[in-house]
Amino acid sequence: MSTTPPARTLILMRHGKSAYPEGVYDHERPLNDRGLRQAALAGRWMADDGLEVDIALCSTSTRTRMTFEQTGVDAPVEYVSDLYGGTPAEIFETIRLHVPEDASTVLVVGHFPGMPEAALSLDADGDIDRFPTSAYAVVSLSVPWDRVGLDLDGHARLVAFQVPR
Repeated sequence: MSTTPPARTLILMRHGKSAYPEGVYDHERPLNDRGLRQAALAGRWMADDGLEVDIALCSTSTRTRMTFEQTGVDAPVEYVSDLYGGTPAEIFETIRLHVPEDASTVLVVGHFPGMPEAALSLDADGDIDRFPTSAYAVVSLSVPWDRVGLDLDGHARLVAFQVPR
């Protein structure tokens, strides 16, 4: 008798709109007012959609940290330097290394182009033509977290894409 693995939900979110203060390095750039509003709205939409996050993984940059805080998501968070400028392979490796198997829903807050490229590599048929600030993709997975990005033929499906405005 075969058993179907439990569905897992992966939320891939791009940070909110950032400011460009003079003399501030890219890693330290904060969100601007619009970015603060976008991130808060994204968090409300996630809650309204019943997305209860078990763990969050977040880039170490100031703007991603602020984005996560503004969402109001009440979950443990790990700040991971590999997510700053991370490629899909680095994003998936971070998930495989940091997410416990009993987690149902994981939020990853990162950057462009890593977040949209990761979403599209999970579901190439997904309907994502642009991935603006604070946008997030919700992907349903039927593989364990330690297989994310390795074994996805037919095991991942984009179920939602939101652009908080």
